[in-house]
Amino acid sequence: MAGKKAKGNRIQVILECTEMKESGLPGTSRYITTKNRKNTPERLEVKKYNPILRRMTIHKEIK
Repeated sequence: MAGKKAKGNRIQVILECTEMKESGLPGTSRYITTKNRKNTPERLEVKKYNPILRRMTIHKEIK
């Protein structure tokens, strides 16, 4: 992301709505959060609020 090197196990990840892609509506719902890559090596999957669809949807880690 930015030019900084990660100093530990904690990294920044981007969460993107999965239902938004399927709906075909314009725009995306994304959140930035951090995770500990040592404790959760797999991709993060969290229920977050999507302001475009106006409801809670599943957001998955991208990249």
